[in-house]
Amino acid sequence: MTWVRQHPRLVLAIIVVLLLAGFAAVRKIQGPAVETARVTAGPVEHSIVVSGRVQAPHRVEIGSVITARVEKVTVEEGAKVEAGQPLILLETSELRASLALARAAEASAQARLAAVRELNLPQSSDAVVQAEAQLGFAEEEHRRTRELHAKGFLSVARLQDTERQLAVAKSQLQSARTQAKAQGTQGVQAREAATRLQEAAASRELAESKFAQTTIRASVPGTVLVRSVEPGDIVSPGKRLLVIDSAEETRLTAQIDEKNLPYLRAGQEAIASSEAFSGERFKATLYYVSPAVDVTRGSVEARFRVPQPPPYLRADMTVSIDIGVARKDRALTVPAEAMRESGGARGVQVVRDGRVAAVKVETGVRSAVRVEIVSGLKEGEIVLLTKGIADGARVRPRDAGR
Repeated sequence: MTWVRQHPRLVLAIIVVLLLAGFAAVRKIQGPAVETARVTAGPVEHSIVVSGRVQAPHRVEIGSVITARVEKVTVEEGAKVEAGQPLILLETSELRASLALARAAEASAQARLAAVRELNLPQSSDAVVQAEAQLGFAEEEHRRTRELHAKGFLSVARLQDTERQLAVAKSQLQSARTQAKAQGTQGVQAREAATRLQEAAASRELAESKFAQTTIRASVPGTVLVRSVEPGDIVSPGKRLLVIDSAEETRLTAQIDEKNLPYLRAGQEAIASSEAFSGERFKATLYYVSPAVDVTRGSVEARFRVPQPPPYLRADMTVSIDIGVARKDRALTVPAEAMRESGGARGVQVVRDGRVAAVKVETGVRSAVRVEIVSGLKEGEIVLLTKGIADGARVRPRDAGR
């Protein structure tokens, strides 16, 4: 006792060491502290999260198909344009005159065809009627003259004269019929007049087409990126005048691991976000999965439509795409880090009576953070999250709150 009174600090130190040693021994018996979680029941959604990019929209180069002087440029760089909107106006005086000539030539050809059908044809028909009447008169005259000549009342010269008149009448009738046939609806003159009209109409359409080309319009809706033309410039085919960034449907493209192929189908909804604007989300719809697998990366290309793209999206921008492929409103789940895989079999480690035990499980829907347990566990059981703990070891569970 005297020694204890003489060395109180030493005694205190010995007591502390003994307490620490006892505490350490108890801890060693109880095992190390490990992170755990409970099997819980609730909704779970299987989603595939991939990185993708905004597809670059199609860019259209606008040029002229004729050589002419620029009269006016109606847009500036950055302007939004609609399909069919006038962009560049070219001088029209020469082509306007050519169009007027072509229209006049077409009108003349129409008048010519109308004359053949409405004037020449009736006249030729009348001529046939007159020639037929004249032939009838000549035949009757020749018959009477022949009878009188046979009785000796008329000379041979008179008979020959009526024969010539008869021949002339026949020839005139044949000529009138030929002329009438030529001027009929299927006759030579009618066909020729119709052909002339077709040629004139084609010339007029060509002149109208060239005149229309003096107004250069937007072929697609979009935004003007480049303007390289000014009023007074002489433009010609092959020269780029404007570049339009087409405002077509916004799309995303991503490479998805081929192991996820069984979960992908057209029409699936996805939620996407940009790394530059991580706080904002927008909807996308899967519409295409490539039938071929990229052997170098073991992935397939998937494409998504964005029905309502946010204004901040830019071509080639990196986006994160979360594809929901399955959902259950109530299922037993554990944190994804609780899963253990060995030799193709899936299982978890549970803590029962302070010791670790391996349990084989059957899994179902899997999300990024939780996995559905179809069989092997019950609600409320404790699963081990910490890795590297041997089966049968004593542990001190500490709920990780997951």
